[in-house]
This record gives sequence, C-alpha cells and structure tokens, in this order.
Amino acid sequence: MSHRKHPWDKAPISRRDFLILSGASTAAFLAGCATNPVTGKNQFMLVSENGEINVDRTNSPHQISADYGTVQDAELNRYLNGLGEHLASHSHRPNMPYTFRSVNAVYVNAYAFPGGTIAVTRGMLLNLQSEAELAAVLGHEIGHVASRHSASSMSKGMVLNVAMAVGSLALNQFAPDYSALGAGLGAIMGGALLARYSRGAEREADALALEYMTRSEYNPEGCVGVMDILRKLQKDKPNIIELMFATHPMSEERYQTAIETIREKYQAAKSFPVNKEQYLDQTVRIRAQKDAIDQFQKGEKAMRENKLPAAAECFEAGLKLAPQDYAGLLMLANCRLTQKQWLESERLAEEARSVYPREPMSLFVSGLARIAGKRYDAAYDAFNRYDQLLPGNPNTVFYKGFSLEGMGRRPLAAEQYQQFLQQVQQGENAQYAYQRLVQWGYIKPQQR
Repeated sequence: MSHRKHPWDKAPISRRDFLILSGASTAAFLAGCATNPVTGKNQFMLVSENGEINVDRTNSPHQISADYGTVQDAELNRYLNGLGEHLASHSHRPNMPYTFRSVNAVYVNAYAFPGGTIAVTRGMLLNLQSEAELAAVLGHEIGHVASRHSASSMSKGMVLNVAMAVGSLALNQFAPDYSALGAGLGAIMGGALLARYSRGAEREADALALEYMTRSEYNPEGCVGVMDILRKLQKDKPNIIELMFATHPMSEERYQTAIETIREKYQAAKSFPVNKEQYLDQTVRIRAQKDAIDQFQKGEKAMRENKLPAAAECFEAGLKLAPQDYAGLLMLANCRLTQKQWLESERLAEEARSVYPREPMSLFVSGLARIAGKRYDAAYDAFNRYDQLLPGNPNTVFYKGFSLEGMGRRPLAAEQYQQFLQQVQQGENAQYAYQRLVQWGYIKPQQR
C-alpha cells in the first residue's frame, strides 16, 4: 500500500473553473417566469426565493470557512451587520435574511450568496477609507441579491451540480507533485463557490449601489472612491485582486459611468456624509494588522509562483507581527505541507485550531498533513471532527475513505467511497474512488 497512487497526483479543476453553489436541491427549482424585483419585468427564473435561501445556507458556510472564517471581532461584525441591514432596508428585497461579516482572507474582495449572506475580506477593509466606501461595497453586493443575478445564472444552467471545492484545495495547482496538497489554501479556496457576474450584471449592481447608498444618506462619491481604489490595486498589486476581477469584472467604463451617473442623478446627495473617522475607528483593529496582512499577501503571491522558501519567510514575518493570526498560521501550515514538512504543518494547523476552535478548516489541513505523513488513524479523526463542525462537504467523505483505506479497513473505506460517489461523479477523487471500488469487487465497471 505504500506505493499507492495518490488521488491528488493531477489537478482536475482550476479555481477559476468553479462557478457557484453545488448541491442545490431539486425542490428549489420551479419552472416558469418571475417578476424581477428591480426592473418589474418578467424574466426566466427556475429558482424560487426559498431555493435561493436554501442554496445559500448550504454553501455559504463552506466559503466562509475557506476564507478562514469570520473575523473574531464581534464589534466589527456588529458594525458591518448594522450598516448592511440599514442599506438592505432600502433595497428592492428588504425581507431577505441578510447577514454581513468580515472574513479573515487577505485578498481583496466582497461577495454575496443569493440568499443574502454577504462577506468582506480583511484585504478589502484595509483598502477602504470611509463608511461611504464601505456602503458602496455592501450596496453593490446587495444589488446582486436584489437583482437575483445568481438565481438567474442558475436558471440558465450555468451553475448546477458543481462539486464542493474544499477537497480540491490539495490539488496540483502550484507545485508539480503531490506536495501541492498544502499549496495556497486561501488562494485556491477563496471565491471557489462564487458567481462570476457578467458586465451587465456588474453595471446593474453599480447602479443599485448608488441608489441604495443615497437612499441611506451616504455620499455617492464613496462608489467612485472604491472604483478608484480597485483601479490602482489592479496596477500596483494585481495579485491581491485577481479573484475579485474574475468574479466582478472591472473596467474604466464602470468608473466613468459612476462619475456620470452621480453628476446626472445624485448631485444633491454629495452633501451626505462620508463618515471617514467613524469608519477608521470601527476598523482600527484590522488596520493594526496591516503590516502582517501585507506579509501574508506577499506569501500567497510567492506560493502561487511556487517560491516556497520565500513564501515561508513572508508567512513567518507576518506571524512575528501577529502571532495568533488564524489565517497566517494556516497559510504557513500549507506552505510547510507543500515542503513535505508534515509534522510542522500539523503543529501549525493545531496551533491555528487552538486560536479559533470553532472554525473547522484547521482540522482539514491537519487531516491532510496526517495523510501525507501516513498517519491514517489520526487523519480520520481530524476529518471526522471537521465533518461534525461543518457537515455537507462530500470531499470530507472521500478523505475519510482514503484514511480508512490506509488503516487497512477496506469495507468501511468502500462505504465512504460509495457515499462520496453518490454526490460527486467527476474529478480525480471520484475517479480514484471508483477505481478502488472496481478493484475491490464492490461494483462492476459497466455499473457506472
């Protein structure tokens, strides 16, 4: 068994190939047309409002965890949620179950799931300078929910039955061999379940952001400020906004359109406040982490370029500034895993778990380190605990099976592989599980 071919030897899926929202319930799809809440016109729509909410509840926890969990700053999250709810109350869908939070990821992005789960990364918050700019970001994401952009895409068949991305974090994205298990967790996972919006959808969300923020009495110049920030980052630090520009296409046209729209429709609203001081006060703890986050961003860039020693140096430098940073610890854990330093990777993952015990991604990383070190019983324990904290990821089932196989417990491994194949039929892990079941005589090749 020591010469077993590992299931991650090839990378079947790039993070850019993921769309959104695996596992949507068939019951969520209702044939027919629906009235668009924003335009008032009929549109092709197979997804009910309850369907949007169910898809959100099923998938958003996995994305939040992929972005290293919600920031452990209750005051900041109350601030974001209060501002977001105020904006949402002025939207075209005020009764959706909105939630707003910051997540620990260091790349620059904000995103919304169709049921109203909206998150902003630490990287984004660091670059904003005022409450008006934050209102523009949140208003834009509320606009996607209000316009049902994700539901429309799902109805057109763009986002059905895509396997959860969590199990793909280990694949050969950044390094040539299976040591890529640990490469760039945040980079691979961040945004893996998110929609890619069309330019038309982005324009509509921009317009709605201006509408909602001015209804809420925020200065519309905050919208222009955000776009200017993104333009500058695209030029100076393209690596930290790569995902945002993949899911939220940006263009000079959008920037100029915002300026023109404000001049034509919202000139009077420019008297509304920007609230710079209030924003800076509320984000002071995030800003205190800026130097550490800068190092983590550099480390992620080095990981993508397969410059592992340089990445490790950056992560270590960041952790010297912020020793208990959950995301930083897991980034370094993945770097060490890629460098085949299994025990050090596991130690870092366990340290991360002690920092943030309710967030399960550290258990997943720990499980991968234990698999790589052929400590299959301990790996099974880690994946089992992960599954208890965050159920619903089919790849956890796969890795349980792989761990059981390594322990020599073939019948139980076969059960896990069969359960996995009931949920996922494509990709390297599915191929591996299927081949094992055929080899062991549990299924015949023509049955698949």
